[in-house]
Amino acid sequence: MLRINDDITLADWELTESFSRSSGPGGQNVNKVSTAVELRFEAERSPNLPAHAKARLKRIAGRKWTTDGAIVIRVEDTRSQARNREIAQERLAEMIRQSLIRPKRRIKTRPTLASKRRRVDTKVRRGQVKALRGKVDKED
Repeated sequence: MLRINDDITLADWELTESFSRSSGPGGQNVNKVSTAVELRFEAERSPNLPAHAKARLKRIAGRKWTTDGAIVIRVEDTRSQARNREIAQERLAEMIRQSLIRPKRRIKTRPTLASKRRRVDTKVRRGQVKALRGKVDKED
């Protein structure tokens, strides 16, 4: 089981781990040991996540979200399989925590009269500068 916060814990059936050989540093160890971790979380079928969190999680996950509603996280950062598992689980937990935060609703505001005047004044000044860039008449 993976604990996300006080309210949400993910069951073992929702998480699937597979291991493969990773690229990068490690010398001969790379050729012998499967240290890369691919963590798969069945997000769409998860009864522990609320619907609003699933929708935000889909947007946060991006390309990690598969067509069948799972999140796939691949980690091959370290030479240790155990450490890679921890990193993958922490990344998943952080994604889920972000999806649980409801974004603040934007309150529409109108520009003040002073800001409108400042905007127009800068436009007028800029127009005057550009008007002075015209051709110069030769008057001797």
